[in-house]
Amino acid sequence: MNGILQHSSGLIKEVKAGFSWTTFFFGFFPAFFRGDIKWGLIQLIVGIVTTLLTAGFGGWIVNIVFSFLYNKIYINDLIEKGYRPIDHSFQQALKQRGIHAKLLSETPTSQSAV
Repeated sequence: MNGILQHSSGLIKEVKAGFSWTTFFFGFFPAFFRGDIKWGLIQLIVGIVTTLLTAGFGGWIVNIVFSFLYNKIYINDLIEKGYRPIDHSFQQALKQRGIHAKLLSETPTSQSAV
């Protein structure tokens, strides 16, 4: 499910909760395009190590595993930085996937910008 997370400073990120097809097909590149250098490097290093240890077969395994995990990781990182869902339906969709976040309207406006 697609939804919008907004920071109290007004910055908006459109995110998808669930399986990441872009990570499945393109590996670590989507993380870098989103500006998520930390998880892009983690995926790249894990992919290289796994590929070397499995004579080339492990790279696809890493992509498959991160396809199920990466969107949740990315959303959790944004929530830690102060982003919040702007509507109740997306908040409920996140809650069903184990991501608990207050709505933007439920958070104090005195949060500092990140």
